[in-house]
Parts: sequence; structure tokens; C-alpha cells
Amino acid sequence: MTPSDFIIREIEPRDNAQIANVVREVILEMGAPKVGTAYEDKALDDLHAAYQKEKAIYYVIEHQGKVVGGGGVAQLDNFEGNTCELQKMYFLPIARGRGLGSKMINKCLEKAKEFGFDQCYLETMPYMTAARSLYKKSGFSQIDGPMGNTCHYSCDVWMIKKL
Repeated sequence: MTPSDFIIREIEPRDNAQIANVVREVILEMGAPKVGTAYEDKALDDLHAAYQKEKAIYYVIEHQGKVVGGGGVAQLDNFEGNTCELQKMYFLPIARGRGLGSKMINKCLEKAKEFGFDQCYLETMPYMTAARSLYKKSGFSQIDGPMGNTCHYSCDVWMIKKL
């Protein structure tokens, strides 16, 4: 398998059930709690609709017709300022370690710049070490506390990157 076996494309309505399963599966695999994480987000079961708003986009990674990952950007909730959030970036094991995380982040950040955002924020968990390493490599730096209010109170690592 090569990275070219994976397609990164905008989410479509037909992807909703598959990407919701990916997110929930990865959260459980990582041992993250179901509460205070994306696991319980109301929007998770209809991500396509959730990103049909101004200055928001969500991408999925498709492999042989199956959704195996995703990630997106949108305005940071409950925050006064021109800051977007890197959201719901989760990959099944088949999509990891292939450079797809960097590709996804780059695609999301390019779109965030197009949308005119000044910075990008994200939340993760301390034991998601591969993800944190990828975010650092992509230019994100850790900050001391949360910004906005994403309702993901179980995520206690906060990072930011100027665009």
C-alpha cells in the first residue's frame, strides 16, 4: 500500500455513518473517555451537515471505497477572534504512519488561510503521543489553557499555530 492508495476529499452525505464510526472507534482504541470528547458530539452523526457553514470544511480519507479517517477546520466555538480549530482528526490504523496526517493538516491549514483565519487551535489528550508529535512537527505549540469552549473538557492538551 502506498499513500496514493488513499484519497483525501471533501466529505459527502454518504460518508456520515462511516466517519462517525471511525471517530468513535479511534477514541475507544486510544482509551479516551466517551464524555467530554468528540465521541458524544451531537454533530458527529451528520458531519456533512455540520460543515455546511461559512469558513468550515471537513475532509475524509478514503481507501478502496471505505472511509478510514478525516479532519477539518471551522471557526473556534465560543471565541471572539479570528481563530479556527482543527477538528475531529482521527485515522484508523490502516491510515497511520503513511504521511497522511501531515497531508491532512496541510490541506486543512491551507483552507484555513484561504478562509482568512489568523491562527489555528486544537485540543488533544496527553497520551495521544503520535498525534501530539505530528502537531508539533506541523508547527503547533502547546499553550497553558483552553481557548473558546468546545465542550471537550476531557481534552487537556491545547495547542495553537499562527497561520
